[in-house]
Amino acid sequence: MTSPVHGVEHYENFPVASWLMPARLRPAVVAIYRFARHADDVADEGDAPVAERLAVLRALREDLVLARAGQPVRAPVVAQLVPHVRAHGLDWSRFDALLSAFEQDVTVHRYPDFETLIDYCRRSADPVGQLVLALSGHLDDATRAASDRICSALQLINFLQDAAIDWSRGRVYLPLDALTRHGAGEDDLARAAAEGRAGPALRACIAAEARRAGELLAGGAGLPARVGGRLGWELRAIVAGGARILERLAAGGHDPFAARPVLSRRDALPLAGAMLRLAIASPALPPAPAPVTASRPEPR
Repeated sequence: MTSPVHGVEHYENFPVASWLMPARLRPAVVAIYRFARHADDVADEGDAPVAERLAVLRALREDLVLARAGQPVRAPVVAQLVPHVRAHGLDWSRFDALLSAFEQDVTVHRYPDFETLIDYCRRSADPVGQLVLALSGHLDDATRAASDRICSALQLINFLQDAAIDWSRGRVYLPLDALTRHGAGEDDLARAAAEGRAGPALRACIAAEARRAGELLAGGAGLPARVGGRLGWELRAIVAGGARILERLAAGGHDPFAARPVLSRRDALPLAGAMLRLAIASPALPPAPAPVTASRPEPR
């Protein structure tokens, strides 16, 4: 069976194995990114039916089992992982976690509350940061907790940025209870998409979720100083990029239906300044948070 998607182009907010990344780590980071992007595209892109998407993801999972056992695999994106996983002693279970999130994306399109949404982020985003830390030899309880904050925050920021796009695909990543708290609902999302602008209640909800994402992002801001070197600067660029998207979202009245906030060349100087401020501030890492138990939402 072939992949449901072919030649999908992607806009990226944040650097992926940029020149800031240590050269020795770039091939492994690129292989990890390609695996995650391919699996995400299988779940999200194109018009393949649900059964076909799940079958392709299931085949990837079977390849992970084969790779773990040292057996030949079929999917190139898994084969490209094998030498890097072996060379760096990476944990295959983190790739399983990514697949579990993408499988969920095929069938789960609503999240009742923040806890179920963050549970998704823990599997769709956090494993990538953990893998990069493991590659660089910096993975421990404190750095993992900070990386998880950053990765989950970036995922949440992307959901806010793409609220209009996701609605057009039948998906809502704003917690349903948050919409209710602000007097909004799916009718408001439909109206915003039709009119090209969000109403006050929906914008208030998006603003509140943006504050929550910003607080989570700030909670991991001590990670670059802890890691240091070129990777530390890569992480500062990522944190600064996330914060900049939130600034652009706020400048647009927290209305991604009117205009999707994106980064451009005009943001280069503000981003550089933000990176320097992060380097000067060097905030200490907060203690690792106690685990939050969040049930996985049932498919709808």
